[in-house]
Amino acid sequence: MDVARLNSSLDQLARDPALSGYAQAEQARARDAIGRLAQARSRDRAQALYIAERRVDLAKATAQLQEAQLKVNQLDREHDQIQLDGTRREVEAARRELDRQRMQYQMAQEEAARLQQEGAAAQAQAVQAQAQADQAKKLAAAQAKVANAAKRQADLATQAAKAMRSQMQGDSGK
Repeated sequence: MDVARLNSSLDQLARDPALSGYAQAEQARARDAIGRLAQARSRDRAQALYIAERRVDLAKATAQLQEAQLKVNQLDREHDQIQLDGTRREVEAARRELDRQRMQYQMAQEEAARLQQEGAAAQAQAVQAQAQADQAKKLAAAQAKVANAAKRQADLATQAAKAMRSQMQGDSGK
């Protein structure tokens, strides 16, 4: 009865799709131990039963351990891949940010150059405006001199006319 129970337990392990591929050596040792139990004399039967049960338990535990180790390895690889993907995304985001900052820097340089050109043009216009203002002052000063000269000439003409009138009145009274 113990032999049938242990064989059934081992067969169940062998049929389990998740565990059947693992602990092949342990399963073979457990089958050998069950075979020795079946052939054991009654005085060795208790010891053979104990060994067979432990061998079946060890085969199951080893299969479960190997499956768990495989799953841990798979999870480690998935974790590493996730970290790698995350790092790649971070690198790509940093690269995009760097490109954006480069474009901003280039636009700022272009704007500074444009403003510098505008400043130079404005300065040139200011110099030209100053020159025109200086020329207008000179022209105004020259026009003021001409106007003063014309006024003096008019004053002299008025005095000459008065002098002529007085002379004419003086000649007519003689």
